[in-house]
Amino acid sequence: MNSQILVSRHSIQLFRVMLSGIFLVASLHHLFNIEKTVKRIDQANFKGIAYYFGNLELLVILSGVVMLIAGFGLLIGFKTRWAAISLLVVLIPITLTIQLGQISSLGPLFKNIAIAGGLLFFILNNFKNQETTKN
Repeated sequence: MNSQILVSRHSIQLFRVMLSGIFLVASLHHLFNIEKTVKRIDQANFKGIAYYFGNLELLVILSGVVMLIAGFGLLIGFKTRWAAISLLVVLIPITLTIQLGQISSLGPLFKNIAIAGGLLFFILNNFKNQETTKN
């Protein structure tokens, strides 16, 4: 059974643009505040997850670069699925390291879960064939 859901092309574009914003801002924070970001990771309850992947400064720079490139790709709709996959790969360890350990304030954890849901929307749906959408 092939059921089709019609979605406004403009709503998809707006969703992409709005979702990309948090990654573009975070990428600049990572790239221009490396020491502050490393300190935040080092103070996290689950910092061992980050240390498992290697040097924190390098991880902060790499995640900043990935979020900048993939966030811009998501913003302009270039290789949207790959951009969303890249951003999700970066978001998961950040969420596990930083937000999961902050049980006293669940807001940031659920914010990241919501962002992951938005990324999954672009990963699981194919928007190359715009003829199937209606305005």
